[in-house]
Amino acid sequence: MLTDRAQNDCALTIQLCTYNRAHLLGRVLEACFDQTLAPDQYEVVLVDDGSHDDTPAVIERAKALATCAFTAIRQPNGGLANARNTGIAAARGERIAFIDDDVLPTPVFAAEHLRSDAKHGDVVVRGAVINTESFDALPPPVWSLRNYSANWFWTSNVSVRRARLDAVGGRFDESFSEYGWEDIELGLRLRAIGTKAVFNRRAVAFHYKPRPKGTNVAGMLRQVRAQARTAVRLEQLHPSWRVALAIGDTTPQRLLGDALRRSPLVGRLERMVGTPDEDERLSTVRLAAARLLASAAYYDELARAKRA
Repeated sequence: MLTDRAQNDCALTIQLCTYNRAHLLGRVLEACFDQTLAPDQYEVVLVDDGSHDDTPAVIERAKALATCAFTAIRQPNGGLANARNTGIAAARGERIAFIDDDVLPTPVFAAEHLRSDAKHGDVVVRGAVINTESFDALPPPVWSLRNYSANWFWTSNVSVRRARLDAVGGRFDESFSEYGWEDIELGLRLRAIGTKAVFNRRAVAFHYKPRPKGTNVAGMLRQVRAQARTAVRLEQLHPSWRVALAIGDTTPQRLLGDALRRSPLVGRLERMVGTPDEDERLSTVRLAAARLLASAAYYDELARAKRA
């Protein structure tokens, strides 16, 4: 069970960071406030990491809707790890549940994370994540193996006690200044001190994953290249077969990746994807081509980053 709390503390903090997702943030915050858990048992801590869209206005509107304690912090853009650390510093909950600004928690989300705490104690609680193409047409909140993720500490839906977090430094590693792997790195530190994890399939959150458009392809390629650079940083900090497998750096994976990135197929894939300014959803064939292009870009950048 969680310990007795000081007057200004609460059982759970829902912590999220945002950057230029005003079109989603309002719905996400409403869902955070619409919880079955008693309002005095939890809080929401949001960090705006230097957004330059309508995010400040969305936050102001959300303040009027908040049914629990709501802390909103605005800072210059410093990357996700830095923003997470700002949120952790402001959190008062004995357990912190991390989500993203494109994740919609169900009404029992907070209560289920605490139920797992009451049952299993000082463990990482991994919640269920179900992908959806629209927040307006959600699938049933029932997790299945189709939604399985092998990620042990995935900040789309995961919680940990603050004391356990403090035992491994209490912070995300800010050397991960680009996209990717900062949550996995923290999870590896937690595992290294013997932390156990449980999965709660009832602690459901919906992850916004619309089918990409032609205009999204360039961003996909930039993102995977950033992910490759941070993958090298992860392997430097935690050299092991498990990390090599996760980032695609085992010998068989490298051979396949090198064959793809050096293949004439890349040019054909680029032609299949088509004009990058097309504002229409990619067909199944073009989406498959875009994903292969992304794999080629990832392995190209991984090789480049390892040489640097």
